[in-house]
Amino acid sequence: MKRPPIRQSTLVRSGREHTFEVFVRDIGSWWPTRSHSLGLEKVATVTIERELGGRIYETWTDGNQVDWGEVIVWQPSERFGMTWTSLPQVTEVELTFTALAPALTRVALEHRGWERLTAEQVAAATSLSGGYEAGWQRILQIFTDKVETETAETVEGS
Repeated sequence: MKRPPIRQSTLVRSGREHTFEVFVRDIGSWWPTRSHSLGLEKVATVTIERELGGRIYETWTDGNQVDWGEVIVWQPSERFGMTWTSLPQVTEVELTFTALAPALTRVALEHRGWERLTAEQVAAATSLSGGYEAGWQRILQIFTDKVETETAETVEGS
């Protein structure tokens, strides 16, 4: 069974550079770790090391660090890609940030590499509560809300 990549996108009412920065720099402040992480309620923060080959990991309240993957694409404000090691086989997640206007950015996500998993593993990963399809949709919505709230606060504070 060949599962096509998950492809989703969102429009964010904010500039491309700020949108990218909120994703990579501030991921620990908006990612819903209570439902979308390995440590769930134990997670204190999430970190992306800002370089090719850098780690993406969650840090638990007890100091334990658990890897999510490694940075495989690093083009600040344009593209970010990582290996995704939370599945039985490594897959890849890539985001592109496209400026449509000075304060409008299209963020496109592709989660690929599903062919590395068995049919049973794909079924398990894509069936629970809508699986990764619904999960990425929720993540992108939470992310969009965070960026737009910060952008509005910055504009109002000016």
